[in-house]
Amino acid sequence: MKAISYRSYGGPEVLEYGEVRDPKVGPDSVLVKVRAAAVNPVDWKCRDGHLDGILDPVFPVIPGWDVSGVVVQPGAAAPEFAVGDEVIGYVREDFLSRGTFAEYVAAPVRTLARKPRNLTFEEAAGLPLAGLTAYQVITRALEVTEGDVVLVHAAAGGVGSIAVQLARHAGARVIGTASERNHDFLRELGAEPVTYGDGLVERVRGLAPEGVDAAFDTVGGDTLKASAELLAPGGRLASIADGGVIGLGGHYCFVRPVAADLQRLSELAEQDVVTVHVDETFPLERAADAHRLSAEGRARGKIVVTVEWAD
Repeated sequence: MKAISYRSYGGPEVLEYGEVRDPKVGPDSVLVKVRAAAVNPVDWKCRDGHLDGILDPVFPVIPGWDVSGVVVQPGAAAPEFAVGDEVIGYVREDFLSRGTFAEYVAAPVRTLARKPRNLTFEEAAGLPLAGLTAYQVITRALEVTEGDVVLVHAAAGGVGSIAVQLARHAGARVIGTASERNHDFLRELGAEPVTYGDGLVERVRGLAPEGVDAAFDTVGGDTLKASAELLAPGGRLASIADGGVIGLGGHYCFVRPVAADLQRLSELAEQDVVTVHVDETFPLERAADAHRLSAEGRARGKIVVTVEWAD
C-alpha cells in the first residue's frame, strides 16, 4: 500500500511517500480503508523525537493517530464492526510504527467508534484526538457544569474549539483566547474572545472580575501561570501542555483512546452540539506540507490529509 513514513527522527523532510507492507489484522482489530487522517501537533513532535522518552519507534514509522474510513476486514475477535461500516478512530498504541497516514490501517476496536453520519470524512477525521482531549478535560478533569465561567486557551484550535462547544453545551459561560483574526469564529462558537499575549490577565479580569471557575491550558509556561492567577476561589485548573500544573494544584491530562467517549462525541456531532472546522486539506503525498502548517500553530480548527480512491 501507499503510505507516508520516516526512517529516522527529523524535520518534515524525513517524511517519505511510497510503498510499505500491508498491515496485518490482529484478532482484536479491523482493517480500515483510510479516507482521511487529521494532523495533530503530537504527530510532528513524535517525528522530531520529542516523545522518545515514552514511545519507542519501530522504524519505518507511519505517522498519524486520527482516522476516518471504512471497515474492509474485521478481525477474528472483533464483532463490533462489519465490512462497510464507516468509522472514526484515535488509533494510538504504546509505540510508534503503524499510523494512519496510509491507504489502510489495522485499528484496534478499542480505538474506534462509528463515524457521525452528518460529517464528511474530512471533518470526521478531525474529531477523535482533539475531541477526546477536550471531552476528557471538560467533563472529567474540570467537571464543567451549568453556570461555570470557563477559560479556554487557543480556543480557535482543534482542541480549543471543541472544548468551547462542550463547555457551552454544559451550560457554562466561556472566555476563549485567540488572535484577533479568530475572534468572530469564537463568537460563532459561543465564546467571548480575548487576545492572548501581554495584558491577558487584565483583559480576562475585565470580563470576569471575580475570576474563572475553570481554566483549560493548552499552551503551558506563562499561559499556565496566568490561568492559575485568574482562578476564582475553589477554581479548577487543567493543562495538556505543562506538567507544572500539578504543582499548582491542577490536573495534567494526556488523552486516552476510550471507545465509549469517542462514541459519545460522535453522537454529539450528530446532534449538532459539536462541529469540526477543517482549515485546510492536503493529499497524502503532501503530508510534509501539512506537518509544516501544523507546526506554525496558526490553524483554525483542523488540518487534514486525504486519501484519494477511485470509488
